[in-house]
Amino acid sequence: MVLPFTGLGLPKATGAAAPSRAPGLARKGAVPAVAPVVTPFTVKMPVPQVLQPAQTTATADIYKMVIKPAATEIIPGVATQVLTYGGQFVGPTIRAKTGRAVKIVYGNSLDMPANVHLHGGHTPATSDGHPMDLIQPGQVRLYDYPNKQQGATLWYHDHSHHMEAEHVFRGLHGFYLIDDAAEKALRLPSGAYDVPIMLRDSAFDENNELLFFGDPAERTTILANGKIKPYFQVARRKYRFRLLNASNEHVFKLNLGGETMMKIASDGGLLPAPVPVTEMVLASAERVEIVVDFARYPIGTRLELSNGSDPVLRFDVTKNAYDDSLLPATLRPLPAMPAATVNREVRMNFDLSGEAPVGLVNGLPYDPSRVDFQVKRGTTEIWNVINTDTFDIDHTFHLHLEQFRVIGRNGGPPLPQDQGRKDTVHLPPHESVQIQVTFGDYLGKYVYHCHYLEHSSIGMMAQVEIVP
Repeated sequence: MVLPFTGLGLPKATGAAAPSRAPGLARKGAVPAVAPVVTPFTVKMPVPQVLQPAQTTATADIYKMVIKPAATEIIPGVATQVLTYGGQFVGPTIRAKTGRAVKIVYGNSLDMPANVHLHGGHTPATSDGHPMDLIQPGQVRLYDYPNKQQGATLWYHDHSHHMEAEHVFRGLHGFYLIDDAAEKALRLPSGAYDVPIMLRDSAFDENNELLFFGDPAERTTILANGKIKPYFQVARRKYRFRLLNASNEHVFKLNLGGETMMKIASDGGLLPAPVPVTEMVLASAERVEIVVDFARYPIGTRLELSNGSDPVLRFDVTKNAYDDSLLPATLRPLPAMPAATVNREVRMNFDLSGEAPVGLVNGLPYDPSRVDFQVKRGTTEIWNVINTDTFDIDHTFHLHLEQFRVIGRNGGPPLPQDQGRKDTVHLPPHESVQIQVTFGDYLGKYVYHCHYLEHSSIGMMAQVEIVP
């Protein structure tokens, strides 16, 4: 639903300069990145604010948010221009409940179109944030999320076609967390001990502004909830951390210096049981949840969460605390899926024959007027998704609307990072993944694409239509 901007109590914002509008891959080498000089672990990692509803009804929570430019302090003592949901970088967190609807009215106070996609959300097509469903400047749009899915760590971000990569890079991203009663009964760490952490790469120019049109390989400054190498004070008790890779194109290999972390959830919610891990591979748009019990460590202990050998965040154990949370041996069953009745192939690669690269899915660039796959509602399918580029370049595959299961990789078994309900999966060079998905109750057109957003922005995206 698109409405005039006036009359809904959403103020028009002014301020920071608008981003440039040229679509396409980042212009490699156009402007060199300048690494900001920051003393590690001198800034506290913030936890994104939980947004409160503007109104509640018997069946829904209603929120209002403005898409607007702002200045924020990413580099200590320096104001950097960003784009935001609600004026915050990272955007405010929405906490939803399974079975209770959330309605969000977004007003666009930018001078260009924008929109919102609930990544991992099972939503009607009209509220999915389709790349061509835009909120024009000065307008508002109502997004309706029924939340007919189990508890999970989702996120929302811009998906306006050709501009999604730049908009997300400049800050249009935030957490959307769904809680459910069955999960609550497990007594996992909650409240202040349930902490969402958005990890992403970034690069800056000589004026300390975010550098989008540069070489993505130079995006070496990692942010944790919008800060560079922050610290986070913890008590001697269990914590639940919800980790999101919100980078446009980056793969994290996360470790806690060899210490064991208990992995409890993937993109679509809880795993059947906790899995002890010492490293986690997290590609762009993937999520993972872990429980860390800091009761094992004396006060004064400092533990670094690192990307390989590069620290991105330090946990400082500072006090004792009562802990009535649990880490059950059994979390949530993963029922068998119905038998697949259709098999499909999805090939992702670049066409480099012209002056500029073009992203392709099954040999074609994205065309919103074309339906690539037509799927009958209620059916289960297997898709073989292949990175067919002849040179070494990563992709990630994201399917809107439904969670899927990874049932194989390169003709063999899935990898540890493929466990559980997924909506995004990593495709390294020359690899393939086999996914199984059931298309449920919603009808309409949805996209699937590479979630290296520079790739989708120049065509590596296609469209599935769910029909009766």
